Amino acid sequence: MNKTEKIILGIDPGTNVMGYGVLRTEGNKASMVSMGVIDLRKMSDPYLRLGHIFERVTGIIESYLPDEMAIEAPFFGKNVQSMLKLGRAQGVAIAAAIQRDIPIHEYAPLKIKMAITGNGQASKEQVAGMLTRLLNLDKDEMPRFLDATDALGAAYCHFMQMGRPESQASYRGWKDFVNKNQDRLCKRPSASETA
Repeated sequence: MNKTEKIILGIDPGTNVMGYGVLRTEGNKASMVSMGVIDLRKMSDPYLRLGHIFERVTGIIESYLPDEMAIEAPFFGKNVQSMLKLGRAQGVAIAAAIQRDIPIHEYAPLKIKMAITGNGQASKEQVAGMLTRLLNLDKDEMPRFLDATDALGAAYCHFMQMGRPESQASYRGWKDFVNKNQDRLCKRPSASETA
């Protein structure tokens, strides 16, 4: 694999259906490798569901060897129990990535929708439609569950964040930053200026 190529695993946490999407990026181009869902609806025990999430996410990581993981942050809803369950599912997926030393990046749903569609209030269908165009996907490739395209959206959002130009300057710490950026610092007024 050349140095500019990266594999990004996107995860849309869920306790009934968890989505995943895998992107291959090279320079400023991205292509879908895979997407799908982990269907947990037939499992009634919530702890067995968490174990299954861990096993499946670990299996996906072993299959695609991602360089980074982008995961959707649970949104704050009115139902505290739903938030708790989603947080657990997200934590288990994160643990699978940590076990393999994969860097994790978390994005709010609003940020993902904004990155993909330009509208933070976009519907799941709008996100899926835009990803179809951005990644030149065949409409037949679109999954039955939109959780998969949401996960692919998280990966694509991370790809777009990676494309932001970074400063060429490097610093050995805060003191070094301050010394090299005197013009950017707020100056304290001297005693004579405040008198």
